Amino acid sequence: MSDNKPLRLKTISEFHRLRGLPAPKHPLISVINFEDMEKPSRIGKQRLIFDFYMISVKRDMNHKYRYGQKDYDFDEGVMFCMAPHQVLSVIREEEGKNPSGWMLMIHPDFLWNTALSALIKRYEFFDYSVNEALFLSEEEELKMQQIIENIKQEYQSNIDQFSQNIIVSQLETLLNYSQRFYQRQFITRKKANHQFLEKLEIFLNEYFEGENIIKHGLPTVQLLSEKLHMSTQYMRGVLKSLTGQTTQQIIHEKVIEKAKERLSTTELTISEIAYELGFEHSQSFNKLFKAKTNISPMEFRKSFN
Repeated sequence: MSDNKPLRLKTISEFHRLRGLPAPKHPLISVINFEDMEKPSRIGKQRLIFDFYMISVKRDMNHKYRYGQKDYDFDEGVMFCMAPHQVLSVIREEEGKNPSGWMLMIHPDFLWNTALSALIKRYEFFDYSVNEALFLSEEEELKMQQIIENIKQEYQSNIDQFSQNIIVSQLETLLNYSQRFYQRQFITRKKANHQFLEKLEIFLNEYFEGENIIKHGLPTVQLLSEKLHMSTQYMRGVLKSLTGQTTQQIIHEKVIEKAKERLSTTELTISEIAYELGFEHSQSFNKLFKAKTNISPMEFRKSFN
């Protein structure tokens, strides 16, 4: 298959057929084990688009994934999430490994008329540009497995008027545990977190000292997320966990830091400093500076005289 033309899977049934599985017990939700799937017939790269949500825990796979900005090899137990209409590149390599784990697929129609239909978009680990997989401890993986078994048992039983609500409730529990485990990962992966903050600091310093600030104005949250190869939602979660600040607050903090440097070490006018820091109007700069420091730029400069 051409790498330029992704294979689009509109239904869960199509995925079952693609991987040699029996028809799903329910057309809008399915749990499968990787041990039960047929292996792809060829080694190489394939691009896929799913029209449904996918949550999986995988290990010892014979292929690598590229999703958003990140490659994954799944040698360890890794939780992996995708939202509808996102592109997944699969690079199948040599034989030899025995893949294990599970995959939960949920079509958006299954969530129709439930609160989770809108709320599911707030879980940042579904974002296309997410740069972190979730590495589960044995205890965490067991917790996820228990919830998955509850979901599987419910949709394979006789469907009644309570089935959807029970499954959605279990799914929401799964997502909330995932959110908890992601926060744990933010806290425990200190080295990666340190490197992230260091990269952020370097980028902001270079941006404010170069021509970009004059040409393009203040850096945006979207620009930072692109430069750091992570989604805006994920970046917000990391910064909130590490610093207690939002991305916009971090940008404004850097503006004030650079403004104080210029106010105390140069003879530039307030308007010139505002222009150098990406403000079209000096009034906007004055307003932000006073809001963050409780004094005006001129009052701050006078304190050094």
